[in-house]
Amino acid sequence: MKYRRFGRTGWQVGEIGYGMWGMAGWTGSDDAESLAALQQSVDLGCNFFDTAWAYGDGHSEHLLGRLLNGNPDKALYAATKVPPKNRKWPPRKGSSIDEVFPPEYIREYAEKSLKNLNRPYVDLLQFHVWEDDWANDAGWQRTMQDLKREGLVHAVGISLNRWEPWNGLKTIRTGLIDAVQVIYNIFDQSPEDELFPLCRELDVAVIARVPFDEGSLTGTLTKDSKWPEGDWRGTYFVPENLIPTVERADALKPLVPAGSSMSDMALRFILANEDVDVIIPGMRKPVHVKSNIAASDADPLAPSLLAELRKHRWDRKTTEWSQ
Repeated sequence: MKYRRFGRTGWQVGEIGYGMWGMAGWTGSDDAESLAALQQSVDLGCNFFDTAWAYGDGHSEHLLGRLLNGNPDKALYAATKVPPKNRKWPPRKGSSIDEVFPPEYIREYAEKSLKNLNRPYVDLLQFHVWEDDWANDAGWQRTMQDLKREGLVHAVGISLNRWEPWNGLKTIRTGLIDAVQVIYNIFDQSPEDELFPLCRELDVAVIARVPFDEGSLTGTLTKDSKWPEGDWRGTYFVPENLIPTVERADALKPLVPAGSSMSDMALRFILANEDVDVIIPGMRKPVHVKSNIAASDADPLAPSLLAELRKHRWDRKTTEWSQ
């Protein structure tokens, strides 16, 4: 595992982190297997873990708390998120921040997460959704500054809505944001336009999420893929999304280097960008942990291949199913 400096926090984090949504919001999760995978990741050098209260109403946080307390000798970083009060992902355009993140509610959920993690502080507390119209609201600013001053939170972040990397630029410019989480992968390259240069200028850490485009960039989806009822992916990969996504993913398969995999190529594409501090692939099984972390040890992708992959940029707009 190679390590990168996590923006102005100065933390040294493994460039392959751990996304924990799949341990609570997707079907097929098993706690014993999840804990085994988490521990294997630590043993292989992973030290950055991203969860949220909304991942199983605190269940994912509880699992992370067990991992943290089972490895007291390791410097492990826990990132979690305050859910929107109105439970809308993404937020409605024009909605008031008082509907979503009123000050007393932010503190309430910070304390809930601390209890779930069984820790006196959280390394990174993020807002799970965001609208840049809220940038200058004194309520969230004061609350986060208070939590940091009290030592309950060490760093503050925003998680940008799907396909909206521009919807946080004013907020980042307030100087109060230490990290930003954004979708970035072979298809979703638009964060390079404005977001990454601003984060570089202000020394704000970048967390790249959804590196496999919710699974399409593993090369395993087909136009007939189905998910059990209740699995989030079934509401996201509706036919108008699934069919063009599979077609675009299939077009990438001939580019996979010999002896590699599509997943490995997807991770190494992101690792080629020095603006990214950590990638957080979802990993539920030990086999996934081993293969994903191996991408950090692999040689960089050839410049010619990177140039070809850049041609597969796909600029999308949010819809009722994009969530």
